[in-house]
Amino acid sequence: MTDVAERRSDFIVGVLTEEFGTLIALDPAAFRRKFRKMAASPFAFYRGSASLFYADQRGDFGDDRFLDARTSRVWIHGDLHAENFGTYMNGSGQLVFNVNDFDEAYVGPFTWDLRRFVASVALIGYGKALSDRVISDLVAGFAHSYLTELRAIAAGGDDAIGSITLDNADGVLRRVLQRARLNTRVGLLSAQTTIDSYERRFSLGDGVYEVDGDTRAGVCAAFEDYLATLPAATTRERPLSSHIKDVVLRKGVGIGSAGLPSYNLLLEGHTQALENDVVIYMKQAQVPAVARYVDDERVQGYFRHQGHRTAESQRALQAHADPWVGFTELEGVGQLVAEVSPYAADLDWADVNEPDELAGVLADLGRSVARMHSVADDESSHDLVDYSTEEAIVAAVDADVEGFVTHLVEFAHAYGQRAREDHQLFVDLFRNGQLPGV
Repeated sequence: MTDVAERRSDFIVGVLTEEFGTLIALDPAAFRRKFRKMAASPFAFYRGSASLFYADQRGDFGDDRFLDARTSRVWIHGDLHAENFGTYMNGSGQLVFNVNDFDEAYVGPFTWDLRRFVASVALIGYGKALSDRVISDLVAGFAHSYLTELRAIAAGGDDAIGSITLDNADGVLRRVLQRARLNTRVGLLSAQTTIDSYERRFSLGDGVYEVDGDTRAGVCAAFEDYLATLPAATTRERPLSSHIKDVVLRKGVGIGSAGLPSYNLLLEGHTQALENDVVIYMKQAQVPAVARYVDDERVQGYFRHQGHRTAESQRALQAHADPWVGFTELEGVGQLVAEVSPYAADLDWADVNEPDELAGVLADLGRSVARMHSVADDESSHDLVDYSTEEAIVAAVDADVEGFVTHLVEFAHAYGQRAREDHQLFVDLFRNGQLPGV
């Protein structure tokens, strides 16, 4: 191993240990599973190592040309890679394709979201054996689409395309929405529950476990507190039953949630018919990776706990957000609470392979990201960001649009290569027992 590779390996170990060390000590097996998933491919490694990405934003890959006092304080997704997009049912009963998974959301530089996304595009493109020129064109197309939509929003919104729905989607994203439309609540309940003595209960096994009486009582009390955090419109328009039929513990929920406890609650639906029952999840929220690299006391002091941060971020960043997103505390630890939606369908990049089709999808995603960055500002119900983010970003970028697009293209290639090299170093570290605790 060269001196450069050895120093980078030490850096990777240090960052991952700082980010996950406490959780690794609590559940080493969960992190062995997580790290084996990360070892599967450069993209899987990139997905699971947001902390390493942000550590690099203060180093060789930092570039503050487009950041000022306002564009450095935009509510960002925090883990904006290509697989964090999918469908949800909004508060109006409309299926929407948009950004999802807001566990890492925070307030910080808007360019960090864009860089994290375009590097993931480069990794996907490399995995599909696309040339560097094609990858450059795809990233540039995403950047121009983002700017076009953001300018339209800043100009009043008349020319903005807005949310991606069945009314305006085509191609790949329309197929994703149509697939989500075929899902049903009955199907979700059939997959996760069983009927016993004329009553519905959760099925056990495959990472789903019974809880003892004390744990159930604590979860139920935390659920009652959660109800008070829901928007008034939600409880007025769709009263949620507080009758809890069953509670189970879930483990192994997602590559980013290793070691974090999560509970599912089965609730009586709006009628006594069993097909109307509702599944709610309550999961421990964590400090977002990006927060370690944003020094802003106002942001740090805004949230009661990490569950509050996650719920407020989703409400802020998602136009017409899931009406059941809320928060609570369990044993003094912040929790995110929301419905397990039967209408969720993710974009499968294995179904998108040709450059023309990829370009169309990335143009749509550029518009989605622009809309997300423009929602949580002075025109929203949140006061953490108290100015027009779309106007601030447009002003900063329009001074050098070509330079901005070139920066994202160059970053995508450079960091994509860095991630591929880091993946190999990570695999060697893991297989040789050099990651502490696992």
